[in-house]
Amino acid sequence: MWNDNQKPKELGNPAAVGLAGFAMTTWLSSMINAGWFSIESNSLVFAMALAYGGGGQVLAGMVEFFRGNTFGGTASLSFGCFWISYVIFFRFFDSSAPPAFVGWYFCLWGIFALYMWIATLRSPRALQTVFLLLWITLFFAASGEWIGARILVMVSGYVGLCTAAAALYYSAAIVINDAHERVILPIGEFK
Repeated sequence: MWNDNQKPKELGNPAAVGLAGFAMTTWLSSMINAGWFSIESNSLVFAMALAYGGGGQVLAGMVEFFRGNTFGGTASLSFGCFWISYVIFFRFFDSSAPPAFVGWYFCLWGIFALYMWIATLRSPRALQTVFLLLWITLFFAASGEWIGARILVMVSGYVGLCTAAAALYYSAAIVINDAHERVILPIGEFK
């Protein structure tokens, strides 16, 4: 706890943690969807999803809300919950829902990502790119589940890899630019 004389002058930017947790978990999951690794590799995705993709993002989202950032709080907290729900479903209840219903799960998250992308249109291009690729990833995943087309799930994996790379780049830019107190990695600031 801080007393009045020990309050920090400024809080750090939690977006770097939220983006990194999202990026690394998305990368691992997308490698499986793209067909690089078998579904048996999901145990590592589950661990990462609970610890960093879920837990790390939830914490980052709470700090974003504390800082007054509605977008950052909503994005980090929601996608942290996405990864936690992903683990709960695919680890414990995977066989209990028909693929078409799983498609709706991905579709709803895709709709959420779509309106979050619209909200980024006055934000840095790096953030716009993350959410643009994310809603496309989720709609490919939903479509693959709806029509039972493995090729669409594979496409979602490859677009997901691009999404993860974009999120990790933005996270790195936040940390590196802050550490150097100047732009090292450009993020395409909105003007």
